[in-house]
Amino acid sequence: MELYLDTSTPVCKLRLDDHTYEWESGYELAEGLQKFIYDKLIENGKTWQDITKITFFAGPGSFTGLRIGATVVNTLAHELNIPLYDHHGVKHPVIVPEYGRGANISAPRK
Repeated sequence: MELYLDTSTPVCKLRLDDHTYEWESGYELAEGLQKFIYDKLIENGKTWQDITKITFFAGPGSFTGLRIGATVVNTLAHELNIPLYDHHGVKHPVIVPEYGRGANISAPRK
């Protein structure tokens, strides 16, 4: 089963083979992403071990959303020992988010 994940916006998009799901994660992405994926796997009669390939929309998009999503897919691919691809179809050992611009770092207060 192929898992596709896009966490670049507040609406998380998940595809498991031909089944597509959306979740308005808001500020719950970090706490709820793994449960969201797990619940959809169970809904399809699958487990983590049924995932054979992961594709991740690496950006541009939300800094925090991309970081959280990349952490989850990198961990899953590593632990399940399965291939990991970006949305361009390029295979990676580890996904690094493409933020679309440089970091917006504010000046120190002191």
